[in-house]
Amino acid sequence: MSIKGMIHSIETFGTVDGPGIRYIIFMQGCPLRCQYCHNRDTWNIKNGREVSVDELINDIKKYIPFMKSSNGGVTISGGEPTLQIEFITALLKELKKLNLHTCIDTSGFVDISLLEETLKYVDLVLLDLKHIDNEKHLQLTGVSNKKILDFAKHLSQQQIKVWIRHVVVPTLTDNPTDVEKLALFINSLKNVARVELLPYHSMGKIKWQKLYQLYPLEGIPNATDGNLQQVSKILEKHYIKINEDVVA
Repeated sequence: MSIKGMIHSIETFGTVDGPGIRYIIFMQGCPLRCQYCHNRDTWNIKNGREVSVDELINDIKKYIPFMKSSNGGVTISGGEPTLQIEFITALLKELKKLNLHTCIDTSGFVDISLLEETLKYVDLVLLDLKHIDNEKHLQLTGVSNKKILDFAKHLSQQQIKVWIRHVVVPTLTDNPTDVEKLALFINSLKNVARVELLPYHSMGKIKWQKLYQLYPLEGIPNATDGNLQQVSKILEKHYIKINEDVVA
């Protein structure tokens, strides 16, 4: 019997969540409560759509020529995909049988021991480092960043390729002192293939409103090019290239 999981949605022609053209599966459910979340409707795992691994694989097969022609593959995103370990592990195993590049997009808020088997079938991890300061991370997301930083270190030790992502939220995640600390942490890792700065935007606000929820960052402006450049300059001072692949 094919294992079943709860998903939010699927994108069949993604170009930003990993290399090449990608089939992206957005899993349902998330343990974080990010104040800037633009997928507020993914939090409750029960609100998703149930699918089996076989169903997804049969659909993915339709797009293999497009993925392989662009050196793309499949990205499992969220929500938080690691909430459904058994499902994504079974799915990843089938994807590797098809010789597809695999990627998980995660907050990293996970018990490392649970992912030991899963990571055997992962080529790339997109890891969101939302805030380097633990107290500020707690305020921003509702959880500590200790598990996340430990997970990042584990990936480095296992030499699993990582793209680090950091959302630039004006006044919240762009403090120069915090960015300096973030740069030092990134440079302590040996597996970082790319660092991406993502500009905060409030387009997800409408999803909060549809759920009759107050939007926590009301009044915080969208990130500008200037905000991104400010953070970028600090990271580049530490020899961290932004939005460029690191040549091994």
